Amino acid sequence: MAAITVLGLSVSACGTGGTGARDEGPALADSVAGSSPAPADVSPSTTPDRVNAVRLVKADAGVSAAVKRDLKPCVGDDYPVDVSYGKLTGGSVDDVVINVMTCGDAVGVGSYVYREDNGAYRNVFRAEEPPVYAEIDRGDLVITQQVYGKDDSVTYPSGEEVITYHWKANRFTERTRTHNDYSKVVGGQTAAPTKQ
Repeated sequence: MAAITVLGLSVSACGTGGTGARDEGPALADSVAGSSPAPADVSPSTTPDRVNAVRLVKADAGVSAAVKRDLKPCVGDDYPVDVSYGKLTGGSVDDVVINVMTCGDAVGVGSYVYREDNGAYRNVFRAEEPPVYAEIDRGDLVITQQVYGKDDSVTYPSGEEVITYHWKANRFTERTRTHNDYSKVVGGQTAAPTKQ
């Protein structure tokens, strides 16, 4: 009876409908960001009230006119922005990281960090070379920029640059840079082998 129960559990586990490895494209840098404890020098901070990310970006003189012009709702009042709050610059209030994307394919067109300063938010970082995406990882700012070759489709880039910045002396300084090349087989872009 125990053998039948084990067999039944094994079969049901295989039929849960999961796809296993991620199949919609390359993973971003935050895949394991929450798994490690924060360094000792990062103290708790206060999460600010939710900001109006769209208003903040549109009012920022440092944001390019192209990003502002293209920042429109995708559906109804839903804008293509991701917002994260966390400790990056050592302030008493969490910093705000905003990623602006395109509606159709969610390509990052701008990433910004805002620091609270006397009750207002001040832009302390921007990256506007698409495709770009910013994340907070254990007190550091991580920027991921996908790299495309001449024949790459938007869905399958050739690789990515992952740049980690650390706040020091009132500005972000680059700490590490990693380049990853993606397999062409995963995206189905590799030509079929020729018959001999």
